[in-house]
Amino acid sequence: METPSLRRLSHSSRTLLGTALLLCLSGCQAATSPASKPTDHDKAPAPVTAQLALPSPALARLSSDGKASIADVVERVLPSVVSVATTRKAPERPATGGRQDPMFRHFFGVPNGPAPEQKQQGLGSGVVVGSGLVATNHHVVEDATEIEVHSNDGRSFVAEVVGTDPKSDLALLRLKAPSGSTPAKAGEPEFGLRPLAFGDSSRLRLGDVVLAIGNPFGVGQTVTMGIVSAKGRSDLGIVDYEDFIQTDAAVNPGNSGGALVDMEGNLVGINTAILSRTGGNQGIGFAIPSQMARPIVESLLSQGKVVRGWLGVALQPLEPELASGLGLDGVRGALVSDVLRDGPAAKAGILAGDVVTQVNQTPVTTSGELRNAIASAGAQKKTTLTIRRGAQTLNLTVALGTQPTSQAEHSTTNKEIEDMTRRIGVAVEPLSPNLREQLRLGPEVTSGVVIMALEPRGEAARAGLQRGDLVLELARERIASAADFERIWKINRGSLVARLYRHSNLSYVLLKR
Repeated sequence: METPSLRRLSHSSRTLLGTALLLCLSGCQAATSPASKPTDHDKAPAPVTAQLALPSPALARLSSDGKASIADVVERVLPSVVSVATTRKAPERPATGGRQDPMFRHFFGVPNGPAPEQKQQGLGSGVVVGSGLVATNHHVVEDATEIEVHSNDGRSFVAEVVGTDPKSDLALLRLKAPSGSTPAKAGEPEFGLRPLAFGDSSRLRLGDVVLAIGNPFGVGQTVTMGIVSAKGRSDLGIVDYEDFIQTDAAVNPGNSGGALVDMEGNLVGINTAILSRTGGNQGIGFAIPSQMARPIVESLLSQGKVVRGWLGVALQPLEPELASGLGLDGVRGALVSDVLRDGPAAKAGILAGDVVTQVNQTPVTTSGELRNAIASAGAQKKTTLTIRRGAQTLNLTVALGTQPTSQAEHSTTNKEIEDMTRRIGVAVEPLSPNLREQLRLGPEVTSGVVIMALEPRGEAARAGLQRGDLVLELARERIASAADFERIWKINRGSLVARLYRHSNLSYVLLKR
């Protein structure tokens, strides 16, 4: 059975020959053509409003005959959704073989010298969110050398990137005024494009009707209808910060950056990706919620980038079995697996093994929810976290930071490793400078022992330990030496919790013995 995969929704602009050949997963497929003469855009664009102008339309949900009218909503929203066409440099091809082969060029009279620069075209969608401002996906405009925005009434505008945020897959564009155009009159929208109001995505309920508007497959602006199928979808691996709205409204390649609107015509999401076996719509689409998109758009407008809050911890899901092993049956939250030394969390007194259950009295049940809450709170902001530490419940105030850009030598002999392996089925070596370098550890990891050998069918291997694991804690005790490890391993005969550094990640693992 073919496994469904997540696909971005921007689309190649070549003529449609079949859906499967034209899918674009992250940007666009190559649609190459020789480089064209650059367009002259020397004249300065008309001034734009410094603040986002976001009106709040109150659309009548009933038509004159008393029936619900989706057409009224569409008529109001459609002019605020645009198509985004991009041009980017195509990846370079090898200089040998085919038409680029020197012998081919000689015999067929092709001039020597560098081949004409190749370009590729892409199509996506966007939403007018301010005066001359368009929000879209980062992957729609990534690496674009030219961006053109096409309005619903057939007009075209050159656009420039105000800022992009790859971690959320959002970008903000500013339209340039065409040559000879006159500034908008007071009270009139810039370029005649009225911004779409941001709605409150947190108020959406499962089953609410929503409309998806965009330019699928480059066929032109299209409206589809569906419902909110799920909220808070995360850990999908699309971007770093995920809190997606899931909908069954039909979205396809080319819908990237388009609008997801509620039945009052408010923008509740930016369509971003689909889960599909074929690359086309199969009823599972994902949109960035407006509650996440709006502050990011505002930050891109004011600073050209997004400055997120930073806690200085590593997080992992608190699975029920692991919660039981930690003595936290029934607790839901995000498990702190590591605390960066001198980071905001460390200064506030947060410890590895703590479980964060609330941020500013708002419950968080997953590590993704906590990460999003901290990020959206912003840098240099004081935030109250509710912590479960064993049987204690604590409220700690953390001054969030801004994410940074970035023992004696000991060598265990082969005999020592063999002896320890024979005794308990596992051999460990204290952390040394050489092992630190091999594991590429940061300064925040100060102690631990590395698994050097395992009996293939021994108790430690069956419990889940692996060669190369760095064990920092065992049964909630810090491990600094082989003697520490052996003592705790021997006195704990049942299942026990270990804190490991494995595959560049710190996490808690329940070892089943």
